[in-house]
Amino acid sequence: MVKAVVGANWGDEGKGKITDMLAQNSDIIIRFQGGANAGHTIVNNYGKFALHTLPSGVFYDHTTSIIGNGVALNIPVFFKELNELIERGVPAPKILISDRAQIVMPYHILLDQYEEERLGGKSFGSTKSGIAPFYSDKYAKVGFQVSELFFEDSLREKLERVLETKNVLMEHLYHKPLLSADEIFDELMRYREMVKPYVCDVSAFLYEALKAGKEILLEGQLGSLKDPDHGIYPMVTSSSTLAGFGAVGAGIPPYEIRQIVTVVKAYSSAVGAGAFVSEIFGEEADELRRRGGDGGEYGATTGRPRRMGWFDCVATRYGCRIQGTTDVAFTVLDVLGYLDEIPVCTGYEIDGKVTTDFPATGLLYKAKPVYEVLPGWKTDIRGIRRYEDLPENCRKYVEFAEEHIGFPITMISNGPGRNDIIYR
Repeated sequence: MVKAVVGANWGDEGKGKITDMLAQNSDIIIRFQGGANAGHTIVNNYGKFALHTLPSGVFYDHTTSIIGNGVALNIPVFFKELNELIERGVPAPKILISDRAQIVMPYHILLDQYEEERLGGKSFGSTKSGIAPFYSDKYAKVGFQVSELFFEDSLREKLERVLETKNVLMEHLYHKPLLSADEIFDELMRYREMVKPYVCDVSAFLYEALKAGKEILLEGQLGSLKDPDHGIYPMVTSSSTLAGFGAVGAGIPPYEIRQIVTVVKAYSSAVGAGAFVSEIFGEEADELRRRGGDGGEYGATTGRPRRMGWFDCVATRYGCRIQGTTDVAFTVLDVLGYLDEIPVCTGYEIDGKVTTDFPATGLLYKAKPVYEVLPGWKTDIRGIRRYEDLPENCRKYVEFAEEHIGFPITMISNGPGRNDIIYR
């Protein structure tokens, strides 16, 4: 059976922990999109880790971790992360890399940096990890698949052809040094030696695994609102963040995905630019940011302070709907224990009318949040394992959220550790 773990909002929902937890009963964990531009923070017996490319199942010795064809594979970053894990006492995980995954080229990272520089105040708030240039090239059919590393002559020829156009940009748009085909080719040969032991036909491997009845977990990165089609375009990522894309990005039939666990935060946070209706500022935001997550709300990849907001029923209901949610995992509920009252955004006021439907980007910028204020529970709920044992106001908060988003909350995370979870 295939389960997907995906985010309902702007990313940073706590998917890493939920994947790590569900990986306990899985045979295979697959990253199916995105690159090293966002991280998953995981706390377990080995310590605290920020993973960027490695699937969140790498801490178990019974699992196989897979980099799917939909991933933007930054090879040096991937292996740096793998080596750090092993240095910290984690047993070497079983890893497979799709021969159809494409490679983040050294110039993708440069182009990302140069373009953000050029745009100045109009930039996209990119993590400068090369993601937009990588996916642009992939769909313009000038990207490089892992399999191409093993055909030197055609690789060399293609590289020279691609660099002709890249160097026009370097010289005339960015006024930066030209790229050398020799240097990049040598680097690709180093990449080849690194990935060689792990490369395989992943979709064929998964086909056999499905026939054998294996438990497979798809791990998404970021969340619904960062999807290039359904998110807050253009302030989105460059690959689909939806569970439906898991079938494409891993190479499995769509009907095999039976359970879609959509991770939802008990308040809102976002990294990067874009519309964020329930955003809060000043001391109120600072306090939530300080208490939030495990060690504060700062991006796992960039260290940037996250933008903070109250729980947004409108955005979350939409995010869950387009994911095809079967189960909601409600995270960081414990963080809200300091508040006397907790505002919840239940509607958007646009041009004097209140709506509970999430609109396209143009209208989002005009939307004002409509709040209902719920009473807080003023107590620490970490360590509680049964839903009935939560304070009454805490249960009311969960049930209010569930009613307004319209999808069942079946898991509640009340702390950063693997076992800080309540099943409902």
